[in-house]
Amino acid sequence: MVWRLFIGVVVAFSYVAAASTDAVAQFRPGNYGNDPVGGFFGFGGGGSPIARTTVSYPSNYKPGTIVIRSGERRLYLMLGNGQALSYGIGVGRDGFGWSGVKRVSAKREWPGWTPPAQMLRRRPDLPRHMAGGPDNPLGARALYLGSSLYRIHGSNEPETIGQAVSSGCFRLTNEDVIDLYGRVPVGATVIVQQ
Repeated sequence: MVWRLFIGVVVAFSYVAAASTDAVAQFRPGNYGNDPVGGFFGFGGGGSPIARTTVSYPSNYKPGTIVIRSGERRLYLMLGNGQALSYGIGVGRDGFGWSGVKRVSAKREWPGWTPPAQMLRRRPDLPRHMAGGPDNPLGARALYLGSSLYRIHGSNEPETIGQAVSSGCFRLTNEDVIDLYGRVPVGATVIVQQ
């Protein structure tokens, strides 16, 4: 009896791991990554510790508007009819938070990263430029916010979602930023609230 139960658990876990790997593989252009269970436990493969979900969000914002509530560590994409998609995010650490209204001015897949001068003064150990790819801190996608230095971008550190760790940018898991990227056009309004 115990052996049958054990074999059943192993078979079930193998099936879930294989299915998860197939589902997450579509989010890895160029076959980036080698996570054997596709982030099944929420780390390494892009799974978020805060699940993306549809929520009630009565507002007058038009569909496609992004509302970032830094204090909640959430990004809301307005869907209309009083609903929004809620994404878990990482936000600016103490002294790096901000609020205001911007527009998505550009979108990039697997963007390169050039740390701004202010960041290099604080962290001279950083590279002067990093090509896009799985080790890049901007992750799989980036949405640029106006002419500012700030972005909504992916992360190669999914465990930081829900934390205040950035220099003012908003981080999502790669899986979530790919989903958001496909839903948001250049020109979309982004409202950042504390």
